Amino acid sequence: MMVKENVLDKNTTLALEKSNQLSFKQRLSKVNKRIMRHWQLYVILLIPVVLVAIFSYGPMYGLQIAFKDYIPTYGISGSKWVGFKHFINFINSHQFSRLIGNTITISLYSLIAGFPIPIILALALNECTSTKFKKTVQMITYAPHFISTVVMVGIILLILSPSSGIINQFIQLFGGKPIDFMAKPEWFKSIYVWSGVWQGMGYSSIIYIAALAGIDPTLHEAAIVDGASRWQRIWHVNIPGILPTVTILLIMNFGSIMSVGYEKILLMQNSLNMAKSDVISTFVYRMGLESAQYSFSAAVGLFNAVINFILLAIVNTVAKKLGETSLW
Repeated sequence: MMVKENVLDKNTTLALEKSNQLSFKQRLSKVNKRIMRHWQLYVILLIPVVLVAIFSYGPMYGLQIAFKDYIPTYGISGSKWVGFKHFINFINSHQFSRLIGNTITISLYSLIAGFPIPIILALALNECTSTKFKKTVQMITYAPHFISTVVMVGIILLILSPSSGIINQFIQLFGGKPIDFMAKPEWFKSIYVWSGVWQGMGYSSIIYIAALAGIDPTLHEAAIVDGASRWQRIWHVNIPGILPTVTILLIMNFGSIMSVGYEKILLMQNSLNMAKSDVISTFVYRMGLESAQYSFSAAVGLFNAVINFILLAIVNTVAKKLGETSLW
């Protein structure tokens, strides 16, 4: 009996293996047929994949200089391997706490101030009945997005100029003394954040307007039949309808909380406001391009990227547990 059972088990195992092999071959055959049937689409898809591989993943080869004492004349492979030396030097430096603190506070300030405003703008525009007025508001709010960073900072400096700026003229009109805003560190973050909110709120609202356009009109019709007011329809129909979009964008914003762009800050920065304006990206710029400390700046940039990825994974996991919407 035992021999028969062993023979049966072996036969069953072999049969399962054969069926698995057949099913795998069948699946592979179906995939090949599908690719051959729509090969033009796969060729089109291949182009962006190749471009991303070349320009996004290809340069990652150079990340190894973060673990070396890179000397250009020796090249990447010829430079001495030093492990985590540059990471440890950065963490132990006197600038570490200031850079991390400034980066996080500016990012959180930008998120808290700038994230809800495009949503509110989109909800307001969606309720606007006058097409002409709606298009005018959209044009006015979208236009600042297309102003270059250099021009944007130039406008800020002109408006806040202590001698001829319109803000200081108003202050003097009411008997106050002119304020040199760009020389006072306590004003830097507010100027940076609110100018960014003004510049980006219109363009950022586009995705929410598109999400609102995708809400089933029958939901509004049913709410009107039930006697719901406009505010109730916004709260119970529109906001839940765009909530998955809001969640995804919020996750992405949290995932880049350590990534404050250096261009605008660098243009607004001076020796007087450095205490509140110096962030990781400007520090990497100074160390890498001005001081030629390539390995050290690469280590700082890699440290920043790893922290961003960890934050993204944590926020995504939390969002997945609280609801059904997540990046993966």
